[in-house]
Amino acid sequence: MKLTTRLSPLRSISACLIISIAFAFRSGAAEEDYSAELPRVPATPASETLQDFQIADGFQIQLIASEPLVTSPVAMEWAADGSLFVCEMRGYSEDRDEGISRISHLVDSNQDGVYDSSTVFADGLLWPTGLFPWDGGLFVGDAPNLYYFRDNDGDGKAEQRDLVLTGFGTSNVQGLLNSFRWGLDNRIHIACSSTGGMLRRPDQPESDAINVRGRDIALDPRTGEFQLTSGAAQHGMCFDDWGRKFVSSNSDHLQQVMYEDRYIGRNPLLQPAPARVSIAEDGPQAEVFRTSPVEPWRIVRTRLRVSGKARGPIEGGGRAAGYFTGATGVTIIRGDAWPDSFRGMAIIGDVGSNLIHRKRMQSDGLKWTGKRVDSNHELVTSTDIWFRPAQFANAPDGSLHIIDVCREVIEHPKSLPAEIKQHLDLTSGRDRGRLYRLIPDNYRHRATPNLRAATDAELVQNLAHPNAWQRETASRLLFKRQSDAVEPLRQMAKESQFPHGRLHALAVLDGLQKLDAETLFPRLSDPHPSVRTFAVRLTEKIEPDATIRSKLIELADDPSIEVRYQLAFTAGSISEFDKTKPLATIIRRDPTDRWMQTAAQSSVANGAGDLLAALLSSPFDQQLAEFVGRLTSQISQQDNPADIRVAIAAVSELSPDDGTFALPILGKLLQTRSRRDSVLHQLAAKGELEDIDQTMNQMLNALERLALDDSASVDARVTAIANLRYASGTQVSNIMPSLIDNRQPIEVQRAAMTTWGRFESNAITETLLNQWSSLSPSLRETASEILFSRPDRLTVLLNKVASGNIPLSEISRSRLQVAAKSSDTSVQELATKLLDASGSKNREEIVQAFQSSLQTQGDAARGSQLFTTHCANCHRLENRGHEIGPNLATVKTRGADFILANVLDPNREVNPQYLNYIALDVDGRTLTGMITDESATSITLQRAESAKDELLRVDMERLQSTGMSIMPEGFEEQFTPQAMADLIAYLMQVK
Repeated sequence: MKLTTRLSPLRSISACLIISIAFAFRSGAAEEDYSAELPRVPATPASETLQDFQIADGFQIQLIASEPLVTSPVAMEWAADGSLFVCEMRGYSEDRDEGISRISHLVDSNQDGVYDSSTVFADGLLWPTGLFPWDGGLFVGDAPNLYYFRDNDGDGKAEQRDLVLTGFGTSNVQGLLNSFRWGLDNRIHIACSSTGGMLRRPDQPESDAINVRGRDIALDPRTGEFQLTSGAAQHGMCFDDWGRKFVSSNSDHLQQVMYEDRYIGRNPLLQPAPARVSIAEDGPQAEVFRTSPVEPWRIVRTRLRVSGKARGPIEGGGRAAGYFTGATGVTIIRGDAWPDSFRGMAIIGDVGSNLIHRKRMQSDGLKWTGKRVDSNHELVTSTDIWFRPAQFANAPDGSLHIIDVCREVIEHPKSLPAEIKQHLDLTSGRDRGRLYRLIPDNYRHRATPNLRAATDAELVQNLAHPNAWQRETASRLLFKRQSDAVEPLRQMAKESQFPHGRLHALAVLDGLQKLDAETLFPRLSDPHPSVRTFAVRLTEKIEPDATIRSKLIELADDPSIEVRYQLAFTAGSISEFDKTKPLATIIRRDPTDRWMQTAAQSSVANGAGDLLAALLSSPFDQQLAEFVGRLTSQISQQDNPADIRVAIAAVSELSPDDGTFALPILGKLLQTRSRRDSVLHQLAAKGELEDIDQTMNQMLNALERLALDDSASVDARVTAIANLRYASGTQVSNIMPSLIDNRQPIEVQRAAMTTWGRFESNAITETLLNQWSSLSPSLRETASEILFSRPDRLTVLLNKVASGNIPLSEISRSRLQVAAKSSDTSVQELATKLLDASGSKNREEIVQAFQSSLQTQGDAARGSQLFTTHCANCHRLENRGHEIGPNLATVKTRGADFILANVLDPNREVNPQYLNYIALDVDGRTLTGMITDESATSITLQRAESAKDELLRVDMERLQSTGMSIMPEGFEEQFTPQAMADLIAYLMQVK
């Protein structure tokens, strides 16, 4: 690792002062006036900033712009002429309404790679966070609005200011729209972040606004129309060379977007796999290696939080570093100045730790994996806490450009206690800002071309340029001009030796609406799998002839899983395409891949019966059971006579001996037979289901015997119990009481509760309440979920608590708070009375009362047992438990005080990812959990024990946040200070 810095005397004194302050705090020194403990950290002059960097071997960093040319930069894009536009968010973080933010236009007049002039293109902005050049002007995101600015008189300042869209969320200064990117679909893709919004054009009424929560958008720059796309990470979004989409969110620093939202909306009964998944091999809260000192205010804040004098998550004993906390600007290296071995890497900044991290991307089927490159160091770090790398860009010169917001404090203002905040200046740095270039050692700068002056023929040639900026800019210009260079584009698509050229030529032809079957067909056999994948997608845009249709069927056996995946989506978008055979081939090849299942099912909003029959044809692969179950459930709910008759004919071939995997298929198919208006009810009345009913009863009786067989394996019994959900209510009520018994394995008891809880039965309420005192803590959690799911059950439970038959202390206060908001007035009144009776517990006082745990010697072995009993429902460590809550593998880096405070006061400062939601379905059930996935057609709620509920939007009556963490309060009633010390000892020693 190459060291390129030294600390100036002033900076060395500051670092020593910080260390001495940290030591004083650990020694217990405390003052009410914290001003003496909060020395301001001076900014490094731009002329000296390069001394503070440590850079991985083989690379250099260069300063290419700084104040006063640029201040508070947060986004940048090059115009087609090679000049640079920069978003200057000078109103960050609390001065939005002052309207002091702006867009600046930077020019490198002598083409030496350093910008030498700047003019203000647009000012008076609030919180601008993204921009993109178009037609001589700029789209600018300034939440809640998206504008189009243009200079029409040549004075360098925009007179034209058109409002394009409005309604973007503004509730979080660190969660605004960002990352404007050009896509292969000839659209500007915009990350809508965690705040989402209700979007509409300015000429539309508010009632026409579209909710973009949980998704991003793709904007047609010509019309202002937009489409919802998958995404919605906090800050940072990019594409790789082939259109794969990657995003970042705080600690979850590297994620992949797995599919396009438009496909999912085609089938309202589809419950899709997650659209956005973490792909960092070392986990979301990966370790990082900061070289900057911990800020004094952060040390003070930690101490105040530990003592209970300030609310919020506690950093580990004054050590706020060591893991991702503020990941931003994920960018895939696509510049030709980089060695081939480095292209395709993911670059992520951490603005809180003053560093730039990189990961090597490796294919792992459909989902990619990011692997750490640097061992015990980072690609770039700085000892200057003012270095805030927020965004990156692949530049026209082939290098990677870095945006440094350059702020003394980057923290969200709501995360700073008032006692500290009054001694800080959150505007410090609004007059500063830096742009850097990261380059390999052998880099030679080249002039930035003026592609605006290029001819169409020259732009076509640039589609095959080895540098991404030239390719995308040429593509954008050809699309904007609606070029007539159709024949050169077709020639490029056919003959270019570079796959990028063939890819972009197809994309531009599509944008010009000049793509034809003759041009597209050869690319379905392209030697590069990503070109084949894109070609398959583009068959949706033309009227495929018989030759293309035949080729698509062949591609169901393509060696590339990404080609097959795209085909599974595309099959449902081509009219009158015989999709059954290719979809069956694709699913049989990857039967358990949840994303492949999603793609295939999205294509059978109609025709699900034919696909089911094809998959059930002999020989039947048991790995297909999950997907076939999803298909049969869809067929039953669609209630289409033709599909149902095809499905019945197919399932009639199932044998009673195949009950373990066949029963869910039969049960889901027949689930609507009780509805008098359903096709199945009519078929049953005619006696056409007798054979299936006989087979199903034989299966149920066999599973009943297995469920009650104490000599069978626990896993087999649990599976049998789960499948008894397809039995009658009477049969279930006869079986389950004997299985909810403390002599049974806990997994068997939980399965019995869960299965029985699905039925409208008064008997389960009575059974659970009678056995309440004998239930283990984790089983009480399961019982609570069942009892709280229906108002009639909950009323009985709350009356038992009110009468003293069940101690009030054994009911989660969090659940009572949810019940107090019930639409059932009797439940609401009972819950409110119990909340009043329980009294308001001061969480800070409870944390303070357990401070002795931090000085008590803990027993890690006992702590391990406590983890299994109390924590493994929602956390996973050492191959035990369920990974629902935050990853605890790196929790020891955050300190014992952090563990203590978050166990006892989980609602201090809740990460939105772990908020508890309430959903009411059409059957009257109340379901709770955190939203782990959200799509056009469904949401997924997850809670303890990895229990999940996938809810279709068509079946959902209401969804609202409780504002509380999924982790309940009240652990102090189950832990003594010694037990807490034991748990902390265990967590601190886990490797």
